[in-house]
Amino acid sequence: MTQVTKKIIPFMKYRWVMLAFSFLLVGIGVAAIAVQCLNFGTDFTGGLKLIYQFQDPVNEAAITGTLEGAGFSNFVIQRFGEAQQKTYIVKSDLPKDRDEKFSQPYTQALEKAYGAGKVQLLQEEFVGPKVGKELRTKGIYAVFWAWIIMLVYIGFRFDFFFAPGAILALVHDVLVAVGIFAILGLEVNLTVVAAILTIIGYSINDTIIVFDRIREDLVRHKSLTLVQVIDKSINETLSRTIITSLTVFFVVIVLYLRAEGDIKNFALAMMIGVITGTYSSISIASPVFLFLKENGHRFGLGKAPAKAKA
Repeated sequence: MTQVTKKIIPFMKYRWVMLAFSFLLVGIGVAAIAVQCLNFGTDFTGGLKLIYQFQDPVNEAAITGTLEGAGFSNFVIQRFGEAQQKTYIVKSDLPKDRDEKFSQPYTQALEKAYGAGKVQLLQEEFVGPKVGKELRTKGIYAVFWAWIIMLVYIGFRFDFFFAPGAILALVHDVLVAVGIFAILGLEVNLTVVAAILTIIGYSINDTIIVFDRIREDLVRHKSLTLVQVIDKSINETLSRTIITSLTVFFVVIVLYLRAEGDIKNFALAMMIGVITGTYSSISIASPVFLFLKENGHRFGLGKAPAKAKA
């Protein structure tokens, strides 16, 4: 019987193309963050967030006109969910020198315009500016320390030739996700930070699977070049990676289609993270490991590798 040889996809042959594409994505994301800035939610900026549901059809312009006519200023109206749900968000600075409930003046103005009983307050959130700033700082620190802990873990779990590629892949995944949120103008709050931390955990898991196979194949296939070993390892784990990624992706896409508000944004961030996490393990983590293994001696890391036979 003729043995069928499984075709190996030469990923490392195209590593510079993949790296260039990854850096392009990151560049676009960083540019979007710098130009448009992030749309921080009430969690991070402080302020008042009210969600109202109306019995009769209404739109953002009508609600804005009603509140302006009642003397309110410095507020934003956003539709929440589908148009037929007739649900809207009112975002505003916290009122000063008010003893009553923060939402009461807004509710009274809307009920006066649209009728008592025809406007329902579904949710009320308010965060002071000092607390919002502290939450924003803690969110940034949480992502930063997650990177540091992963760097140390990969360094000791494998070696420090593996660690830099894994961290660059994580930074790539986070910046792409945050960049897309900046481009779309979506709200970034604590729920999105939770999604980003989940992305970091998911992405590093996928990278570890690939790295673990590379380490095993380096021992088992000493006759192969480093490029061949990395390509072989990626191909051996590829089907598992795709199946796992698709199962997660299908769950979060259903969540994205059915959920609203913060959960919808969480699901979107996870969808982006599943795609970038799978891609970066191949396009960033593995090529960086290859570069350090071949050129690390120039920076005082290890010895120069033996030249492969032609």
